Amino acid sequence: MNWDPLNDEQQEIRDLLRTLARERIAPRAAEIDATHQFPWDVVELFREHEIFGLFYEAAYGGTGTGTLLGLVAIEEVARACASSALILAVHELGSLGLKMAGTDEQRDRYLPKLASGALLPAYALTESGSGSDSAAMRTTAARDGDNYVINGSKRFITNAGIAGVYTVFAKTDSSVGHAGISAFLVDADAPGFEVTRLEAKLGVRGSTTGELVFENCVVPAANRLGQEGEGFKLAMRILDRSRPGVGAQGLGIAQGATDYALEYARTRETMGKPIAQHQLIAAKLADMEVACESARGLLYRFGAMVDAGAPDTQLTKASALAKLACTDAAMSVTTEAMQVLGGYGYIQEYPVERMLRDAKITQIYEGTNEIQRLVIAREMLREERSNAHA
Repeated sequence: MNWDPLNDEQQEIRDLLRTLARERIAPRAAEIDATHQFPWDVVELFREHEIFGLFYEAAYGGTGTGTLLGLVAIEEVARACASSALILAVHELGSLGLKMAGTDEQRDRYLPKLASGALLPAYALTESGSGSDSAAMRTTAARDGDNYVINGSKRFITNAGIAGVYTVFAKTDSSVGHAGISAFLVDADAPGFEVTRLEAKLGVRGSTTGELVFENCVVPAANRLGQEGEGFKLAMRILDRSRPGVGAQGLGIAQGATDYALEYARTRETMGKPIAQHQLIAAKLADMEVACESARGLLYRFGAMVDAGAPDTQLTKASALAKLACTDAAMSVTTEAMQVLGGYGYIQEYPVERMLRDAKITQIYEGTNEIQRLVIAREMLREERSNAHA
């Protein structure tokens, strides 16, 4: 019996995603990486097959198929192209604020367009001087009648220049640290908003990463998410829910590298036999498979917890575990895959060097893996555990 956490409908969607990734996205992956161009053709493919809808409820035009399937979608696409998978991961990240704290009017205004893929979102929390320390942000939002006026900048923002709406965090009260942070929906055409630079990067080169500048940017008060001062808590809730999406991206990269290295080891011969029959190569393949399968268990567990209605207090540790395991697996597995391929792994004719470059960022964004370890340890210390040796 083949155990599968997905029901029949979800398995059909996964099979569709796997086919699209293999037949339509994988042939484009090297070109997307080489040209550093955002793959609008992949966006159109996702629109055509209603893939964006996986992250939304049926009431807003989505499929209502749950968080687990959304993670599976990111994983399947990442096996072929990490840049294309990031489109899906950021689609969830950039819309979670609306789902969690949006008013009915805000949800009706944005979610149907997001579910269809007509609108792409972004999440703007990080600044040049505040990455892991979000409370140190300097961007401000001052109330002015029925509007807010935002001044400041954001750095390393995925989908910069691509998104039509940005979830932006700014201080409405600079005297109280993180308690003074609020969240806003900023449309790309808002007066005073500009994308000023796009970064040249090691990996995920088909995804834009840029700097946002707000110079007396006028945003209607109706675009505030939640109440003033609730932005920091909202940001942390969003990241607890979204960072397993980065884990899914990392897991997909790892599985793609494992599959490629396995096929290479089956066909590449040295000393009169396939290299897969050499014990050291076989051991590497086994370790790669263990890393993927164990990480997948934590990732799918998180998705199942969300779909079962687990409270936020239970998701923090589960989220960090999934993100950490999957993205550390991405880095270790792609490194080992390159060793299996030897010199061929290091050249651009083969996909493993791209996979290795793409893997690194997954250990950094949406909370560095060092931060994930601190979160896990903190949650462990809060738990009441029985001690068999006490």
